[in-house]
Amino acid sequence: MTGPSRQLKLLSYNIQAGTTTGKFREYFTRSWRQVLPNNQRVENLDAIAELVADFDIVGLQEVDCGSLRSGFLNQAKYLATHGGFPYWNHQGNRKVGVLAHAGNGLLSRLKPSAVQEHRLPGAIPGRGALVARYGEGELALWVVVLHLALGRRARAQQLRYVAHLIDRHPNVVVMGDLNAGPGSREIRDFLAHASLRIVDPDILTFPSWGPQRAIDHILVSPDMDVAEARSLPVGYSDHLPLALTVNLPASVPLPEHHQGDQQQTRSEKTTKFSGR
Repeated sequence: MTGPSRQLKLLSYNIQAGTTTGKFREYFTRSWRQVLPNNQRVENLDAIAELVADFDIVGLQEVDCGSLRSGFLNQAKYLATHGGFPYWNHQGNRKVGVLAHAGNGLLSRLKPSAVQEHRLPGAIPGRGALVARYGEGELALWVVVLHLALGRRARAQQLRYVAHLIDRHPNVVVMGDLNAGPGSREIRDFLAHASLRIVDPDILTFPSWGPQRAIDHILVSPDMDVAEARSLPVGYSDHLPLALTVNLPASVPLPEHHQGDQQQTRSEKTTKFSGR
């Protein structure tokens, strides 16, 4: 890489709709928290907002888009507001009446040039890809936020779909809960077809209380200069957040960066960006 560069701090985080899980048995003993509101959820969101405030672009999975369990709170907007992000977006993917409305979220300090929502294929509907473009032209930065299916066949089908979206772009970041390890066949095929790489396949993110599996990933284009990759040891979800710092060359036409101003009213600063 030659010439000046811009450093971007990226984060991918499955927030489990703001619910803490500390043991496997709590999926059953505390399952009511997945469908009913509780005070801990807002406390967790406040802690997550403080955590993500250090980053430039944040991809969220299992964000609630406004339902009974979240107190009809759009969690992507809440985190953007309290984290000081001027731009945000959400993609509602799976709705269970008024009880739950799960989806993906994007928080950003850079104004996206466009944001697209894609429904991913699969026998069971409810998975999606949130795709943002930063800048114009062939050197623009593309960021994809994903939460893939539990079944291997469905994941492979979904990753083939995403590969067709991005395979002609040189500057791509794909982040999310892919529900598959780096050595799985579907991930290896996706990396080959989409021309991407895993920076560090040994970063374990699940479960958060004793990480044993690497199923959350941030994948990047081969020539992207990565300064740091790590998980963050916090217990606000059943997943650990995954952080990545990249150095992008000046040739990537990124828009202006906004630091945010914690002294201003969040509702006046934060804008849902739908792109074109």
